[in-house]
Amino acid sequence: MEFISRSADQTRRAGMQLGALLQCGDTICLIGELGSGKTTFMQGVSIGWGSLDQVSSPSFVIINVYRHLDGRRLYHLDAYRLSGPSEAIDLDLDAYLEQGPMVIEWADRIQEALPSNYLSLKINWVDEQQRDLMIHAYGSRYEHLLNGFREQIFGVW
Repeated sequence: MEFISRSADQTRRAGMQLGALLQCGDTICLIGELGSGKTTFMQGVSIGWGSLDQVSSPSFVIINVYRHLDGRRLYHLDAYRLSGPSEAIDLDLDAYLEQGPMVIEWADRIQEALPSNYLSLKINWVDEQQRDLMIHAYGSRYEHLLNGFREQIFGVW
């Protein structure tokens, strides 16, 4: 699926639509260059999922945790500073996924450490206001998630 965002607010709103659909164990992989809008999209995901916590890039702390009012957790991993898949494996991502959904920025840097099934969003910077989001589902859960996201964004498909 391709989605064109024409502003940071629209990118954030798209994230909110996806965040509302996330369940424990879901893995969302964000790919894109610096400044492409990954953290902006994540801000929306967090709001849509139900967190009131401030979202920031976890570049220096590696994983941020956002809380839902009911106590659930949303994990936000930034793989930019990881040395590779082995360092991600050492973080025991499965343990986090047992407790909540996870959004991974720079997921392409740790491809071998990712679960076999996930939703991938490649965000391309087009110009100061426009981003092109290419979204791919890997696995039946994520095909269902992508269909739900498509309906949220475009209406009945």
